[in-house]
Amino acid sequence: MSALTRSIGAVLAGFATTFLLSVATDALLHGVGVYPPSGVRMSDGLFALATAYRIAATIAGGWVTARLAPEGRGVRLAVILGAIGTLAALGGVGIALSHPELGPLWYAVALVVTAVPCTWAGARLRERRAPALA
Repeated sequence: MSALTRSIGAVLAGFATTFLLSVATDALLHGVGVYPPSGVRMSDGLFALATAYRIAATIAGGWVTARLAPEGRGVRLAVILGAIGTLAALGGVGIALSHPELGPLWYAVALVVTAVPCTWAGARLRERRAPALA
C-alpha cells in the first residue's frame, strides 16, 4: 500500500473516529434523558458538556490518525484532519448565525478553535506512547 493511500486512510479513520464517538455520545445522552428530545434546544450547560466530549473525541481522532499514518507523518496528518474539522465546524458557525434558536454561537465557535489543537494533541499523545506500542 502506498504512503499516499495510507495517509488518506489515516485521515479518514481519524475523521470517522471523531464523528462516531461524537454521534454515539449524543445518542446515548439523548437515550438516557440527559439531553432533551431532538428538536428541543438544550441549555448552555448541556452545550458545555457536548463541547467537552467533542474535544475528547477530536483528540481520539488525532490519535487514530497518527497511529495509522505512515512513519513520520502522524502529526502532519492529524493537523490536516484538524483543518478539515475546522472547515466543517465553520459550517456550524454559519448555521448558528442564521438559526440562533438551535444553539449558542459560542458552541459553534468553540468547535472551530479547538479542532486543530485537539487533533495535534492526539497525535502528540500517540508519539509519546509509540515506542511502548510498537
